[in-house]
Amino acid sequence: MSKKLLASAGLTGILLLTAGSQPLQALPEKAPEQRLPLGLITKEEIAKLLKKLLTKSLPAATRVLTETEEQALSDLIQSTLGIKAVVELDGNRLNHQIGLMGLEQYLKRFPGDNLSGRNFPQAGLAPGKGAWGYFAPSKNLLTANLAQKEKYYVAVQTLYLPDWQTRLGELYRWYQYRKVLVLNPDNGSVVVAVIADAGPAKYTGKQFGGSPQVMFDLGFYPRRAKGKVIVLFVDDPQDKIPLGPVTHPLDQPAPALI
Repeated sequence: MSKKLLASAGLTGILLLTAGSQPLQALPEKAPEQRLPLGLITKEEIAKLLKKLLTKSLPAATRVLTETEEQALSDLIQSTLGIKAVVELDGNRLNHQIGLMGLEQYLKRFPGDNLSGRNFPQAGLAPGKGAWGYFAPSKNLLTANLAQKEKYYVAVQTLYLPDWQTRLGELYRWYQYRKVLVLNPDNGSVVVAVIADAGPAKYTGKQFGGSPQVMFDLGFYPRRAKGKVIVLFVDDPQDKIPLGPVTHPLDQPAPALI
């Protein structure tokens, strides 16, 4: 899709950034779809484009997607964001790819952790540890990388996977800090996060949980404590894709106009 868009867009009329010039501005005569392959697109345009494309490709009602729909969704994300996001990875898949995500509390990163320095202390601190325990054995051993994992974490219903009990040890290790892409189809916001907790329970009516930062970056919190999301695995074996909101195509350099 990106190559076709690139061919149709062409380079004619694109303003190049030169020494002393102003940051690039989006060209009104070219649609975002045409400027996307050139990296000349704002984060707001990325969100609007994703929302428009998802509205066309997703079913109106929440249900299990067909294989064709799953592939179309993965192709759409890769061509738009430059991220390989898939329903199934290493033979594993979640029971849901589309569902409700609810607000979760902060997790304890190490013994004695508290809400000091958190962006949304009103969200609270979970009384116990996450499904995979503390992120670090002590405050001194909490690295920036581990802190990011707690900041951008999600909870998924691993306990309801059909093979969870028969493959417990293997799946427990595989899902720990597994990278996922979370997308709000109603506004086009996208966040890359990791799985660091299990839940929510079925009786809640929710299929996923998100940290306060994830819910904020998706456009839910603090106005709402839950919302509809798409959750896919990120195929990133070399761990090159950073955690946090996605604001431009990651297979291109961030353009000056963002």
